[in-house]
Amino acid sequence: MLILSRKTNECIVINNNIIVTVLEMTGDKVRLGIEAPKDIPVHRHEIFIKVMANNQVANRSVCEKGD
Repeated sequence: MLILSRKTNECIVINNNIIVTVLEMTGDKVRLGIEAPKDIPVHRHEIFIKVMANNQVANRSVCEKGD
């Protein structure tokens, strides 16, 4: 894991086409702005876990119908 320190309005660049900007820091919360190409999904981790779980259920249903 890469660990970086950033101040408000500072950015990091990922893969030349994703920009993450620190917008605001308040207490223990950090607001981030993320600029990414439309074909790259960006999710909060808890949403990503739900999407992956739903995909696994859907894949099982498709496999069972194909048997």
